[in-house]
Amino acid sequence: MVLYTKKKPTIAVYKFSSCDGCQLSILNMEDELLDLVEVVEIAHFLEASREVLPGPYTIGLIEGSVTTEEEIQRIKAIRRNVDVLVALGTCATAGGVQSLRNFGDLEHLTNAVYAHPEFIESLPTSTRIADHVKVDYELWGCPVSRAEVVEVLTAVLQNRRPNLPQYSLCLECKRQGNPCVVVAYGMPCLGPITRSGCGALCPSNGRGCYGCFGPLPMAEVDAIVPVLKAHQRYPGEAVRLLRTISGNAPAFVDAAELIISQEETP
Repeated sequence: MVLYTKKKPTIAVYKFSSCDGCQLSILNMEDELLDLVEVVEIAHFLEASREVLPGPYTIGLIEGSVTTEEEIQRIKAIRRNVDVLVALGTCATAGGVQSLRNFGDLEHLTNAVYAHPEFIESLPTSTRIADHVKVDYELWGCPVSRAEVVEVLTAVLQNRRPNLPQYSLCLECKRQGNPCVVVAYGMPCLGPITRSGCGALCPSNGRGCYGCFGPLPMAEVDAIVPVLKAHQRYPGEAVRLLRTISGNAPAFVDAAELIISQEETP
């Protein structure tokens, strides 16, 4: 990796299929942004400015999943135009909420939702950025953690490896003194197998974790299956929980399919 010293490094922010929440998280960085623009040039960020400076760019931040043929071609062109590519948020790292289509039938869904489904041009699946091009860093979250965005940008500019949390959400709950929602309230929670980063937002408000920050690497996902099944409050709750925000992440896909197979076995 090259250490950029001769001129200001450039940053480009791109949107694919998404809700814009991760881009808004960047805009809400406020004080951090003021410091950032002292050392980098924000060259392409249509959420913030219509001005676009020509590439190539030092860092490309990608929000959103790939859901159309046009987006496949666009992400390949972007990859050729940036030195470092960062997948930003759960849509870009796992396909996002829109990947619910992956577990159903696209034609049925479009017919049910749109008055004129014949005008919809969409791929049958919603996929992560890394399924189509090389990604240098993945930042999970719905929305992404502002602190992690700053850390990755700083690390790239300093030519070092970013220091990102590598522990489960349960540790954040313990630090905040939260009671375990599984033990105290008997509700399913994905906290033990989910990456930290949100500050244990849902458990802090008496709800189980929805897995917004994706599966923790090397987590014993299979081990939580019997716990999720034992605390279901209605049939199918565990599978629906696993197939929500980060449902297309391979570890969550496997856990959901394991539950389905066990329920189908006589």
